[in-house]
Amino acid sequence: MTEYTAFKVELTDNIAHVQINRPDKINAMNAAFWEELVEIFQWIDDTDAVRVVVISGAGKHFSSGIDLTMLATLAQQLGKDVGRNARVMRRTILRLQGSFNAVDNCRKPVLAAIQGYCIGGAIDMVSACDMRYCAADAQFSIKEIDMGMAADVGTLQRLPRIIGDGIMRELAYTGRRVDAQEALRIGLVNRVYDDQAALLDGVFAIAREIAAKSPIAVAGTKEMISYMRDHRIDDGLEYIATWNAAMLQSEDLRVAMAAHMSKQQPTFAD
Repeated sequence: MTEYTAFKVELTDNIAHVQINRPDKINAMNAAFWEELVEIFQWIDDTDAVRVVVISGAGKHFSSGIDLTMLATLAQQLGKDVGRNARVMRRTILRLQGSFNAVDNCRKPVLAAIQGYCIGGAIDMVSACDMRYCAADAQFSIKEIDMGMAADVGTLQRLPRIIGDGIMRELAYTGRRVDAQEALRIGLVNRVYDDQAALLDGVFAIAREIAAKSPIAVAGTKEMISYMRDHRIDDGLEYIATWNAAMLQSEDLRVAMAAHMSKQQPTFAD
């Protein structure tokens, strides 16, 4: 397993645990974070033994968002020419967006386990995940508005599809904090656990349940759900017909049916 500076990555029982590993910096997203995340998710996509991903944060907090030191370094690179400055800034923003696009575009389900702070860029990150779960101490905030900027790496594009347009606008315009129970009520998280230990136990239990399913069926299901974000129902039905014309020939279908008929637990190849 490759060693990373901003993450700790482990693969156990077909589950990749991607842990932000800068607890002394409240898991702030430094330059290495953005580069390594793309590399990690490329490995996840390329590795058939990975069936599910769990993202967590080491220590008391999930993440405090973008490392301000990184922003200060970027500011030092700017000159006096507005056009050239804009070119540099645009390239940087698109590169950062690409890191969370890698999470969103992952073929495997990605589950976020959130405790403590989930602020600013961390909201962008968890918005790119399939499901979100949190501990009772979790606090969420679209903090960019208080920094004099609009969130620019995914929150404003993805979050309305998760919690709805109206509440997303309120949170984005005010920057106010949302506690665990409100996050559950508005649909930002699927479930709240008492503490971090219970959170990880619960999320990994869900991950193991998903990992036990046919990886072909899970990948197809995720692909269809993602496709329907930007297409009509008839387009989606056409796509699933074409997709399953091939995928229904998988050995997994026979294995699943045989296990169901014999009332046994099926075992699927990677």
